[in-house]
Amino acid sequence: MKEVIKEAGIRAGGLPDEGELEAINRFAKRELKAGEVYAFTVKLCDNEVDRDGERFSEKTLEELAPLFVGKSGIFDHQWSAQGQTGRIYRTKVVREETILTRAGDGYCYLKGYVYMLRNEKNETLIQEIEGGIKREVSVGCAVSKTVCSICGQEPKEGNCRHVPGREYGGKLCFRELVGATDAYEFSFVAVPAQPKAGVMKKSAKGGERMEQLKKEAELGRRYLANLRQDAVRLGALAEPGLAVETLKTITEKLEEPELLALKECFTKRAEERWPVMGQLPQRSERAEHGHGDSAFLI
Repeated sequence: MKEVIKEAGIRAGGLPDEGELEAINRFAKRELKAGEVYAFTVKLCDNEVDRDGERFSEKTLEELAPLFVGKSGIFDHQWSAQGQTGRIYRTKVVREETILTRAGDGYCYLKGYVYMLRNEKNETLIQEIEGGIKREVSVGCAVSKTVCSICGQEPKEGNCRHVPGREYGGKLCFRELVGATDAYEFSFVAVPAQPKAGVMKKSAKGGERMEQLKKEAELGRRYLANLRQDAVRLGALAEPGLAVETLKTITEKLEEPELLALKECFTKRAEERWPVMGQLPQRSERAEHGHGDSAFLI
């Protein structure tokens, strides 16, 4: 068995609705009112390869979901009753198939629904969550084993020589955490191992805002794509010795400021190499060759 600590994040919240309050009261000794409770959601862990070169499989996330129900929220994995700040009252695995992990499969994460009491002790913490100060969290859990994504062996047995983070035959090597056996707690931390773990934002017009953000992102992608195409076209004119594929490779790594600077440089170079010529000869040239302007007079 391997004990695991992985970081995640929180979603700002507020008053629970009737259905959420009913779920919360399953853990309370007396029936709590909505005004007594602060509820929020937290991204506990996901299936992305993290900074340790490890990840939870989707199946492991599904196994962890019921194990985290009823578990406490604390600080920095210090297991003391004084540090208890909230409790997970339900969980679910969320799938975002349009987002791909570094391993190339669909992204998913374990979402926890947490409540804490609105009292003097928690007032500062609630303000810090709302203000975005407290946003990263980490989970403590246990899995039965870790296996190599390349050979499927357990590294601890000494049969695996693959190095996490390297690619073998175009396939990323990482350690997959499989077989969830227990869940201990989630903690507020400073630096998470999983980059995407953290407080999840919420707005009153979440759906509309998300659609607007998607449209803006698409416009941004189109703008950069056009900018890269222009830079490649001008580069081909300015530097004929450079292959188009080379120019494409260069521009794909650049963002707007660098692309604009490169485009300006290529434009100047192209103008020097291919100066613009007028359609009609200058007056002095026409006079020298005995041509007048009469043919152009109306």
